[in-house]
Amino acid sequence: MLTKPYLTQIRNEIVPILTGPPILAFLPAISLGAYWLGGEIALLLTALGLPLLFAFAGAFGKWPGKASATRINRSGLVPPEMFDTAVRHVFRTTTETGRKSACFVVDLDDFDELIDQHGRAAGDLVSQRCGERISAALRDNDVVAQLSEQSFAVCLSAVSHLDLELCMQLAGRMQSAVEEPISLNGVAVYVSCSIGFCQSNRAPGHGATDWLEAARTALGFAQQAGPSAIRAYTNDMLFSSGGEPDLRDEIAQALEKGQIQPWYQPQISTDTGNVTGFEALARWVHPTRGVLAPNVFLPLVEQAGLMERLGQVMLYNALTALKAWDSAGVDVPRVGVNFASDELHNPGLVERIRWELDRFNLTPDRLTVEILETVFSNSPDDVVARNIAGLCKLGCRIDLDDFGTGHASIASIRRFDITRIKIDRSFVMKADRDPEQQRMVAAILTMAERLGLETLAEGVETVGEHAVLAQLGCDHVQGHGIGKPMPFDQTLDWIAQHRAKLQEAPRIGRQTR
Repeated sequence: MLTKPYLTQIRNEIVPILTGPPILAFLPAISLGAYWLGGEIALLLTALGLPLLFAFAGAFGKWPGKASATRINRSGLVPPEMFDTAVRHVFRTTTETGRKSACFVVDLDDFDELIDQHGRAAGDLVSQRCGERISAALRDNDVVAQLSEQSFAVCLSAVSHLDLELCMQLAGRMQSAVEEPISLNGVAVYVSCSIGFCQSNRAPGHGATDWLEAARTALGFAQQAGPSAIRAYTNDMLFSSGGEPDLRDEIAQALEKGQIQPWYQPQISTDTGNVTGFEALARWVHPTRGVLAPNVFLPLVEQAGLMERLGQVMLYNALTALKAWDSAGVDVPRVGVNFASDELHNPGLVERIRWELDRFNLTPDRLTVEILETVFSNSPDDVVARNIAGLCKLGCRIDLDDFGTGHASIASIRRFDITRIKIDRSFVMKADRDPEQQRMVAAILTMAERLGLETLAEGVETVGEHAVLAQLGCDHVQGHGIGKPMPFDQTLDWIAQHRAKLQEAPRIGRQTR
């Protein structure tokens, strides 16, 4: 006797044949053959028997499932509720047949900054174009949905073979499609995306919801790795959802227990290749959830009113790192610390910084105060202006962060005695391939040169971008292509390895402007 699983397998093999396009070609032949062999009675039996066969095979039950995966608009995207239905259908299919699939979650990097820079309408256009490109990179029977204005989900139709390498290649294809330039009012804009995915045979739990949530978890790890990263879900990743209330309850203790601490990203000279500093970037080393990126916990810190306390923790650890580098005999000229708006509104900020520098016996020029361009463009009040001026007078270096996104005026740059401008990543992306990007960077560098300001390019990811920035005359570079943020205990090894590379690296010449 045939067992139920065996019958199910036979049914799952027959249904695609019966419901696919080939059956339509054979229906006339079947009818004519029946009439030729048995006359009118055989033709009648065939006409009645085929629908019964379809019903027995479950074809009528399968058609709605296929319709739910049909892309219903010009962009190729389906509504979220239809996507959920398709995910459940595909998960059930993979469970019953042993076929393979994967769910992907794609999130556009720095989307809020893009909206701040170009406006909400531009953000909508970028989101639409990215959705169309993701859909175009897939097969017609794969399902794509937009989860939010910057997030998309993909569910592949079940296939016989789908390994990790194929999934990585597909994620890379989607990523490359998204990163092609998008024209906004005649200006080429570049965006990147982070991708997390989970293969159906690695899904935790026993349902489609867990499968999709695992892809979201992998996305979180990709975002922690930096912009334009791809991560596959593994059992080592903590599978959790709805964890923000727990994190909110833990945030104050995390600050006091030293779980939130700086990781250091190197900055190097484009002229000599030497390390010119490190930027201190906050990371939460959670005891059970691993390393959490700022976008996960900084909003919670702000909601809890602890931004100033976070600034104190970051400054103390950054100055401690400077002393440790000095003791180790390595040359790290300075460290950069980001100062939030809450700190800049504190009337006692300058005296606190002076006291901390004296406490560590460090000269003020070893500390770089990084301030977002939006602080300048939003007309800072008297307290903020006095604090910035006081830090300049003290001798601290002032970096204008994310330059090009906040519309700071030249007058405000001169007013606050800025030492260096940090060119935003959105201008750096693809600068080695896009002449328009090169012209934008060159214009910023020319302005900085005329104003006597140093320049640093953020978000340098490739050797090509590094080379072009050096040739255009940018003074310093920073980004994952140079070195990723790392805990202090890894910085000494990184510095030693970087020094070894400098012994063989060719020197990159500059263009004369």
